[in-house]
Amino acid sequence: MAPRESRKEIGVRRIAAEALAGLAIAATLCSSALAQTPTQCAKFPQLRDEAQQKASSVRNAVMHKADRKEICTLVTRFYAAEATVVKFLEENKSWCGIPEQAITMAKTNHERTLKFRTAACAEAPAAKPRAPSLSDAISTPTVDTSANTKTGHGTLDSLNGNPLAK
Repeated sequence: MAPRESRKEIGVRRIAAEALAGLAIAATLCSSALAQTPTQCAKFPQLRDEAQQKASSVRNAVMHKADRKEICTLVTRFYAAEATVVKFLEENKSWCGIPEQAITMAKTNHERTLKFRTAACAEAPAAKPRAPSLSDAISTPTVDTSANTKTGHGTLDSLNGNPLAK
């Protein structure tokens, strides 16, 4: 039986998925606008592919429950690649005919990625101390030994005495 995911893990996965989906939508809108590309617009597919590659590495790390430091490194790289894409979209909006909606979506997703990076790179919350069990509360011994087991007439006694007392 697999352990249940915490709300934070589910939230991290959701934010990562939303960021990747937003990048894909922005890339689709921009690629349609780049059909008649001037020379500076030809750089966009390379930037987009680089960002998508880094996004898929983040997704794989989250899916395989990689170490927090590794996820933080991957998300930081993706954040930088996404920042490059957003900067390109803003600077070449008029030259490449990029719709304002695509730029707005890219900025929104970039903000989500920032939140995801902040959550992924933050220190893990300290584990809560375990609540005392019933045996802790009544101070029962954890293992039966000859010191805490009485021999005599009881259910576990055999011809040779109590096997727990040996």
